[in-house]
Formats: sequence, structure tokens, C-alpha cells
Amino acid sequence: MTIGGMCLVALAWKVHPRWRLLLAGNRDEFHARPTAALARWAAPADNVLAGRDLRSGGSWVGLGRDGRAAVVTNVRDPLATASGRSRGHLIGDYLSGSLSATAYADALAGAAHQFPPFNLLLCDADRCEHLSNHPPLARQLAAGIHGMSNGPLDAPWPKTAALTKVLHRWCADGDEDLQPLWTALGNPAIAADAALPQTGVDLPTERLLSAAFIGGPSYGVNNNFK
Repeated sequence: MTIGGMCLVALAWKVHPRWRLLLAGNRDEFHARPTAALARWAAPADNVLAGRDLRSGGSWVGLGRDGRAAVVTNVRDPLATASGRSRGHLIGDYLSGSLSATAYADALAGAAHQFPPFNLLLCDADRCEHLSNHPPLARQLAAGIHGMSNGPLDAPWPKTAALTKVLHRWCADGDEDLQPLWTALGNPAIAADAALPQTGVDLPTERLLSAAFIGGPSYGVNNNFK
């Protein structure tokens, strides 16, 4: 099982009057894992703007040309295999390529089993696609507010539900002050035991991972936007 990588995302797709796509999220990782900050990648992938995992060479969220964006989370399951290609390569592969979100999702579907469990969001100027391999599924997102953590898309995990609620209110108010989103992302509150998802990890770990902002000494939020 792996618990690092992008772990909390809320997105507004074709909801805001100004921005087609809005993403708010936290990346949780072991602090000792070597990571490069947000930057334009070197050629031939110089159309990619993203942070980079210096161990595997991939990323967790990034932007490309022509309104392209991608974000990946792991799916938490201690019984699932963690072997295979790094999920982070999906970000660079899509953003540095020329396929549309739909075409890339279709092409990846047959090879998705080669990666550890993941959720992948792929956006371009027209569509936003979600693809997962645990369990295998794909869907094109309708306009609206969506949330994703380390389980099914739009699963009502406490921290995901809280962040999507704040993003929904922020979009409805039309306020460009980002502070409400920063506050929600910085919330260290632990969810009540009765509200915790059951992902197969022990209760202390489930509690730790239920916070939007995990501030542990060796593991926690590490967004790398320097």
C-alpha cells in the first residue's frame, strides 16, 4: 500500500463564470521524498507545468497547452499491489502529448491495470474525463462540483465533502478572494470515528488521514508550490 501523492481534490468544471476549471487540493507525502517544485519541464516535455517526483520522475497535478490539466490520486487499499509503473507518469504522458482528454482516457483504459490503484482526472478545453483502475471505470464529468480523495470519485468522505462544499459556496458567491479555499485546505480537524471511511488501514491511520491538512513530522501536506 502507498499513501503518498495527491490526496484531496475539489474541482469546479464549467461552473464559474470566468474560469472553466478550478482545482483546489492538497498533496500528502513523506517529507523526505525528493520532489522538485512547480516549474516548466525540460524539453521535449517543455509544454508541461508541474511539480515533479524526483524518485519516479512523474507528477501529481499539472498543466499543459490548450487548457489541458491533469491530476492523479492513489486509491487506498492495503491489499492491492503497489507494483507496476508509477502513477505519476500518467500526468506527464498526457500533458506532453497531443491526444484529447477523451482519446487519452480511451487509449489508457486497456493498460490501466499496469499501474497501482489510481484515480485520474484529465481535462482539455472541451471535456473532463475520470478514469480509475480500482475498480475499473471511466466517465465523462458533467458540469458541476466534484470531489476526489483516495477512494471513489465523489465519495462523501468528510474532508472531501467539506472542501467541495466550500468550493461550491465560493463559486456561487462569485468572490475572487481565495482565503476561504486556503482555510478549508488548511483545516487540521480529524473526522469523527463514525464518519470515517473504511479503507482497510488501522483506526489511528484512518483518523490521521481524515484531516484536510495533515501536519505530521514525517508525513503530511507537501504541495511544493515554491
